[in-house]
Amino acid sequence: MRRSVPSHRLAVAGGLAAAVVTLATLVAPTAWAATARLTAAFVQTSTWSTGYGADYVLTNTGDATATGWTVEFDLPAGSTVTSSWSSVRTQTGQRYRFTNATWNGTVAPGTQRSFGFNVTGLGTPVNCTVNGNPCGGGTPSPTPTPSRTPTPSPTPTTTAPAGPVVDVATGAQLRTALANAQPGQTIRLAAGTYRGAFLANRPGTATARITLTGPRTAVLINDGPAGSGPSCPAPTAGWDPGYGLWLFDAPYWNLTGFTVTESKKGIVLDNSRHVTITGVHVHHVDDEGVHFRRSSADGVIRDSVIEHTGLVQPGYGEGVYIGSAQSNFGCHGNSGGIDRSDRVQVLNNRIGPYVTAEHIDAKEGTEGGVVRGNTFDGRGISGQNSADSWVDAKGNGYLFENNTGTYAPPGTFANGYQTHHLLDGYGCGNVWRGNRSDLGGVGAYAIRVTSTSKCPGNLNRVYTDNTVTNATIGLTNIAVTP
Repeated sequence: MRRSVPSHRLAVAGGLAAAVVTLATLVAPTAWAATARLTAAFVQTSTWSTGYGADYVLTNTGDATATGWTVEFDLPAGSTVTSSWSSVRTQTGQRYRFTNATWNGTVAPGTQRSFGFNVTGLGTPVNCTVNGNPCGGGTPSPTPTPSRTPTPSPTPTTTAPAGPVVDVATGAQLRTALANAQPGQTIRLAAGTYRGAFLANRPGTATARITLTGPRTAVLINDGPAGSGPSCPAPTAGWDPGYGLWLFDAPYWNLTGFTVTESKKGIVLDNSRHVTITGVHVHHVDDEGVHFRRSSADGVIRDSVIEHTGLVQPGYGEGVYIGSAQSNFGCHGNSGGIDRSDRVQVLNNRIGPYVTAEHIDAKEGTEGGVVRGNTFDGRGISGQNSADSWVDAKGNGYLFENNTGTYAPPGTFANGYQTHHLLDGYGCGNVWRGNRSDLGGVGAYAIRVTSTSKCPGNLNRVYTDNTVTNATIGLTNIAVTP
């Protein structure tokens, strides 16, 4: 704490005044400027045979607010960062540099921020620095310098946004901003209701993402659809598909904070890779809540709420829909005839209640996703179109970890998690760890694996740290893995 000697205490009558002032100057308390001190902890969040996912968690242990951060590290040869989120990434050789995004640069004392990335290869970061100091701390604080009077804290240096901020407050302004979006730009929604068809088809870049952000009270509503559309959904003059927000050919976007409701579908991504969705609220939509479609790979949805979906078509009211059914590959199979919406991460969301289809449907043809830390509330699952579980794993190599699922009436509920084999070679190699399942006295298994014979050499695995309560049969129908 900065302290000084009040001047009235130095006032002494007569000829002793000057001497006392001199003495006060010599023994004046040392002044320290309030300082932000950031550390950055590496946390490996998932692993697979050829790589891993990780976060860096930044903590401010100082007594001033940090208003910008930069984390740098080296990766050993043979390992490469292939995707990242909640940051702006650049690379020089094997040296990687991550700076804060426009919305997460401020770190108050005692609080944390984080960003994440996926790595191909098994090498982990070395030589890490945060704002030029070792990530683990250890740089000594500057030696305080005695001063006659307290020295004011230096003005913090703010990391400038990657591009201009466009403020919008009406549906028309939002449509114009989306149509003209440029890499590095932030479109900022004011609180209020935005009605209409909102389409983004301008790409960001890996180093200059486009951000659409707003408070929870910024509400997007699409009263469509209207007009005659193409046989496969694509932006078409005079046609409104009824989606609350539609990204088409729009990679490297951030969608943060706002609400989507009263639309045919919530948020739909088509051929839009590396999109990060954070803190949104999707509710009361006719069909699915959030759909990663048409090879929208390397996406993330985190810290969001999805509820009350499937109001018109209960069997198509998925919470998070990853990929496409094989029957729709003709429209959305743009990667060798398959919808390869691979490596999508679903992290720390609340999904349900009244999500009428699966809370997460990982479709055939998709691979390598991570579903971690979510809460599934199964009230209202409809049972229509085989929707009778929290999660249906039809893809390959998904990690389901540390999720909590519950079920209570009303609804139709068979099992917590299920696998199916709708495309040869898919529905295999999925892993369950640390999940907690309460089946409400209705569900048979927490994790039901449809077949082992269809996954030779790439079996689904259920680990012993999964738990189940109120099941009519038990944890799983296959042998558990220690």
